[in-house]
Amino acid sequence: MSAAAPPVNKPSGYHPSSAANGRYGVPAHARREGPLARAIEQQTSKLPSDVFLWAAGASMAASATAKAMGSKNTALFIGQWAAPFLILGLYNKLVKIEGSE
Repeated sequence: MSAAAPPVNKPSGYHPSSAANGRYGVPAHARREGPLARAIEQQTSKLPSDVFLWAAGASMAASATAKAMGSKNTALFIGQWAAPFLILGLYNKLVKIEGSE
């Protein structure tokens, strides 16, 4: 026999997607950004998303080249750039989709 989960008490009229609660249930005042973040988002949203994908690919190619030339430490160092480039590309895409405030 499985025990029934206790009922969850939510405020009257609460719905995660309601406008009063903001996007994703987070109040609008809790997700405001500062002027620096806003300025960065406005500038990065102008870059095409392909820039970050090409940068990640280039770092992998440069890493393979360095490895083939015998520079193991340099290859490892350059190869680790791919993940941050891809994460920055994801951030860029989210800024374009969701927009900055």
